[in-house]
Amino acid sequence: MPTITGPAMNTIARPGEQTPETRFARAGDVSIAYQVMGDGPLGLVIAPGMVSHVEFFHELPGYARFMQRLASFAQVVVFDKRGQGLSDRITGVPSLDERMDDLRAVMDETSLSKAALLGSSEGASMCALFAATWPERVSHLVLYGGFARFANSADYSLMHDAEVLAQMATFWGTGLSIKSFAHSHNKNPDLQRLWAKGERLIASPGTFKAMIETNLRIDIRAVLSQIRVPTLVLHRKTDRAIPVANGRFLAEHIPGARYIEYDSGDHAMFSGADPEPMCGDIEEFLTGHRDLPQAEVERVLATVMFTDIVDSTRRLAEMGDTAWRRTLDEHDRVARRAVEQHRGRFVKSTGDGVLATFDGPARAVRCAAALTAGVRHLGIAVRAGLHTGEIELRDEDVGGLAVHVAARVMAEAAPGEVLVSRILTDLVAGSALSFDPRGPRALKGLDGTWDLYAVKRG
Repeated sequence: MPTITGPAMNTIARPGEQTPETRFARAGDVSIAYQVMGDGPLGLVIAPGMVSHVEFFHELPGYARFMQRLASFAQVVVFDKRGQGLSDRITGVPSLDERMDDLRAVMDETSLSKAALLGSSEGASMCALFAATWPERVSHLVLYGGFARFANSADYSLMHDAEVLAQMATFWGTGLSIKSFAHSHNKNPDLQRLWAKGERLIASPGTFKAMIETNLRIDIRAVLSQIRVPTLVLHRKTDRAIPVANGRFLAEHIPGARYIEYDSGDHAMFSGADPEPMCGDIEEFLTGHRDLPQAEVERVLATVMFTDIVDSTRRLAEMGDTAWRRTLDEHDRVARRAVEQHRGRFVKSTGDGVLATFDGPARAVRCAAALTAGVRHLGIAVRAGLHTGEIELRDEDVGGLAVHVAARVMAEAAPGEVLVSRILTDLVAGSALSFDPRGPRALKGLDGTWDLYAVKRG
């Protein structure tokens, strides 16, 4: 079983736990950001494609679930290549050789002398070249949504035209690349805004354009026949970024490669389809067996609102049981009406507050503001906290990290105040809503500090 020693100790996040800690490996003079998830008996290193950010990706729906499934049977290591995400920015764009240096540095830092490689998109090309060059360090090779050559030529016409690829850089930072990488969410404006934030965090428009221009020179066709490690090639018919014919080409030209094609899903591994079939196929290929997953829990992206009556115990003592009961009933009526008017879902009453979810962050903020104002005539003050993230639907209840974050944000609010997390202010940019910064706060039970903002009253 691979072990983590030295600098990588205490960075492992096990399935179901919060976002893992980001650490850095050194590849020459360059720092490479990586995370470790799970503690299974084999190492699985994931090489990303053109877009990656080891911390931000946890905010995208489906990513955490996908990684937790892989981490249920392996020690998963993910990293950002130099020049993007949290890794060092560099002059120019790294070559495939330099990207292989990044992979080797992360393996060395995490004490993986030999590991399975899972390459996605351009990461598949790099992993294939790595496996041909250093087969002694690769136990298995998994190529997802990959290609042998990025640019079309007289003898290879399986990719999109170069002009189409170059156009993507023109709109980089606006979220429009979601049409190529996660097209199943293309009609979700909230997720497109979140995706736009991710684009800006991953790379600048100029850097992304340079990535495309450099990738147009990728051609690993000559090395495919030299790959001698067990290989699994995966591709989705509905992949809009890398046409499925590219996956078929890889499988046909790598000796002994097994090929699996899926009928649905996006280019992003974690997006657009149930992750279990693909994760199960990867598990079976790497371990020889497939564990049946636990009962599936439906997860959705939502804005969570927690509210709380300030000093409720003191007010109960002052008013008495009967009067307080009437006040609570009227509070609940106002809360339910506000949630319904703003098209939210009233999850439950918490005794002296409410929990509700919304599919639109702006409506959630307006609901919280309306609720806090709507109960003032009762002689009580209500505070509210909101956060947007992936939640688990559990019959009539909800759960997940986003729910806990919203509760902790609420606990920081002053009487009558509506506090929100930073991600929510990004999602409502362009609306009529405005906020006052409240500075970074340490939230109980959560790592690091969180930037909080108070909703300005109109």
